[in-house]
Amino acid sequence: MEYFLTVVEEASFTRAAEALHVTQPALSHQIKALERAVGGALLERMPRGVRLTPMGRAFRPHAELAVRSAAQARRAARAAAGAEGGELHVAALHSIAVGVLPDVFARWRAAHPRVLLHLHEYATTEALREQVERGTADLAVGPAPDDWPGTVVPVGEEELVLVVPFDDRLAGRTTVKLPELADRAWIRCAMEPVVHGERFLDRACGQVGFEPATAVRTEHTSTAVRMAAAGVGVCVAPSHIVRGAVGEDCVVLTPDPPWKRALTVYARVPPTGAAEAFVDILREAWPSPGTTAG
Repeated sequence: MEYFLTVVEEASFTRAAEALHVTQPALSHQIKALERAVGGALLERMPRGVRLTPMGRAFRPHAELAVRSAAQARRAARAAAGAEGGELHVAALHSIAVGVLPDVFARWRAAHPRVLLHLHEYATTEALREQVERGTADLAVGPAPDDWPGTVVPVGEEELVLVVPFDDRLAGRTTVKLPELADRAWIRCAMEPVVHGERFLDRACGQVGFEPATAVRTEHTSTAVRMAAAGVGVCVAPSHIVRGAVGEDCVVLTPDPPWKRALTVYARVPPTGAAEAFVDILREAWPSPGTTAG
């Protein structure tokens, strides 16, 4: 399957053989054996390159998952002995990667310097779930997906806050009720959470009777925070990215009532070895809801 996927990626038996460090006849022999096993042609040899047959297109996503699962199994086996050795692939939402994981990774490096960490960042919870399902990462850090068939471990709580500049009329306060912001322009981010199929801010504002006016749209949460600090508009962001990463020169307001959501670590199989040790450090660095950071 790995040979098959390499041929597809390279679109050439010659380049695939070079990438795999095998001879082209040996590669062709393995592909023919795979095709015999599945009962039909997976690849169509063209005068200039290779393309997938309909059977090959159906086979490809399952082959990708199988190859990634095999790699995960090897990593888990190497790292099982006290989480020393091997590597760990961690997937996370971009805001969590910026706001929370630097401290977690620093603690990890101090405790387990021989385990290599790979961080995969995603903009949305949908993309995060999809990549974990495909086997890209050993575990994910984010809101628990609906109907997740694997393991889900609660790790903490994420609070969403409002960001305004120092000279804003609300700058002297610590909390604000959402209707007070009905006349304000908002910075909307592509990474804004989606709740029941609706953007979080649209849903929250709609529940109190107004539609938020958009001043600018950004791709990244960190950009939205910087825009809000400059006075472009109000933005919503996780408190950990504002207070811990990019919000030194802005005012942070807590909505009344507060906006919070539970965060988890989830994986296709129960975390063991390095993965289990990582979850322990994450929970230590990010206390469970209702506790106070020490």
